[in-house]
Amino acid sequence: MTAQSSGALVEQAAYEYLQQQSLALLARNFRSRSGEIDLIMRDRDCVVFVEVRYRASTQFGGGAVSVDHRKRRKIIHTAEYFLLRNPQLGNVACRFDVIAATGSAHQPDLTWIRNAF
Repeated sequence: MTAQSSGALVEQAAYEYLQQQSLALLARNFRSRSGEIDLIMRDRDCVVFVEVRYRASTQFGGGAVSVDHRKRRKIIHTAEYFLLRNPQLGNVACRFDVIAATGSAHQPDLTWIRNAF
């Protein structure tokens, strides 16, 4: 299995998990020049920008550790671009979450970190 196919499986699992938590999908794999946001969801009156990070093992730190300052900056710039493209969401609260996944890509263990940064 390639890293890309593993990532797609984990991202789908994260999406399904968030859906079960009553979040609604606004966009998937939203891209800008600055980067990409895996999932953009709506949690009641809040837009949630979700970064999904997968590590098969936590030996060198989990997925959440890999969301460093540089990655956060890219996500924030991409979120700003998304909001510019969707002015109806301009006055809605926003937050940045991370879903850290470990284990098998087919049945990952998910940890949802709300307000991660």
